[in-house]
Amino acid sequence: MTIRVLLADDQPLVRAGLRGLLGLDGDIEVVAEAADGTDALRQVRRVRPDVALLDIRMPGLDGLATTERITTDPATAGVRVIVLTTYEIDEYIFTALRAGASGFLAKTASREDLCHAVRVVAAGDALLSPGVTRRVIEEFGRRPVPPRGSTERLAGLTDREREVLALVAGGRSNADIGRLLRMSPLTAKTHVSRIITKLGVRDRAQLVMLAYETGLVTPGGAAG
Repeated sequence: MTIRVLLADDQPLVRAGLRGLLGLDGDIEVVAEAADGTDALRQVRRVRPDVALLDIRMPGLDGLATTERITTDPATAGVRVIVLTTYEIDEYIFTALRAGASGFLAKTASREDLCHAVRVVAAGDALLSPGVTRRVIEEFGRRPVPPRGSTERLAGLTDREREVLALVAGGRSNADIGRLLRMSPLTAKTHVSRIITKLGVRDRAQLVMLAYETGLVTPGGAAG
């Protein structure tokens, strides 16, 4: 099945480069382009792509505001967003996660990484590199300790699911989780999918946020 992609960047050369790289793979098709957030929203509503690649800094409506409008609008909530950044550790990464971004990609990424990111996010997973996960941990490290009772949202999870969630929050892959908990990567993936459903979040990126917000894990690394 072809993955349909929208590109949004205010630099025509960047869009042309991304379009050229993605076009080399037969299962990915660029179906629309935009030079700013307002046009990106219009195009997303028009073509309903599987994935929107948004530059985080655009004139007018920037990538953060555009991401939030896409993910909170019931008509476009199914569109997955990858935020393009100049550097992997961008000052706005935390805000973009809160807005509903499913992944991050540096503009210096290779063609293989670019296509991999599109496929991962289109499949409903999230693309969180160890560097991005560290950024989230640092942000929560500067915040007050969550109040007791914050974990009530996790009441429906089994002990095993809490273990899996804590490992997801640490940036562990399904293969890592399987190895650490002595289960297959497929079983680990099933656990993650079930947790996402139970907690009513979009994807793995939102699970990381929730694990820290509820105090299940702390910036020091210990599960609560």
